[in-house]
Amino acid sequence: MTQHRVGIVGGSGLYHIEGFTNQKWVKIKTPFGTPSDNFLTGKLAGREVVFLPRHGRGHRILPSELNHRANIWGMKKLDVAWIISVSAVGSLQARFKPRDIVLPDQFVDRTKQNFAHTFFGRGIVGHIAFADPICGELRHILLKSARKLKARVHDGGAYVNMEGPAFSTRAESITNHKLGYAVVGMTNLGEAKCCREAEIGYATMAMVTDYDCWKVDEAHVTVEMVVANLAKNASTAKQIIAEALPQIPSKPCWECHDALKNAIMTDRKLWPQKTKRELGPLLKRYL
Repeated sequence: MTQHRVGIVGGSGLYHIEGFTNQKWVKIKTPFGTPSDNFLTGKLAGREVVFLPRHGRGHRILPSELNHRANIWGMKKLDVAWIISVSAVGSLQARFKPRDIVLPDQFVDRTKQNFAHTFFGRGIVGHIAFADPICGELRHILLKSARKLKARVHDGGAYVNMEGPAFSTRAESITNHKLGYAVVGMTNLGEAKCCREAEIGYATMAMVTDYDCWKVDEAHVTVEMVVANLAKNASTAKQIIAEALPQIPSKPCWECHDALKNAIMTDRKLWPQKTKRELGPLLKRYL
């Protein structure tokens, strides 16, 4: 394959993008269990793309039930080198209004699932650099594309990844607001960590649906509010993706694409055969 694929992870409605041709659903078996759904391959804006409905078609999977390792392993197996994430978030600052787009550059981990967010273990120890968890080059392409389309977009900020599925308590929300964090969500940190280990460039389009509950003069966040604002945001997200895709290089050439170069501590002679097979798509450059 001369041109590596671009992955898109988001709500089921996102793959109904005008111009998304040659669509084919592909089932991938992974050593880490079942992905959220089958992967939809096809062509969009001149690029080979792979789409994955994050919560499964029909929205059947809780945020804490997401199998990030299976999802990202499947993307890697399909030769994906970049992933654009689209997800709903709550705003933690007044300037980030519902239906705005935030392009975070940092994460704060409030989950309890660290072991589910790494491919390593089982005899192979790896420690990736994660100071800058978002692929800066991909985020810049999304920013440029959003500004060209005159979307209400904000450059940078910290995404707080809470556990869910309940929304924040007011005490949690006020604390996150006072700490200056930008948005709160339930899904993107695990994706970002697994992508870095898989040497996939990852960037988030955080679609603001509500003000969480720190802002007491606003209505409390509800599922109806989230769904309504996501639907309004969907067409903007599709336009930005279509604008961004042709600007992504045909071959992986950014710093994140060499994330494992100095990350694995275990001597290769000691790598267990089973673990080496499981991590084949990730480690093939280093075998």
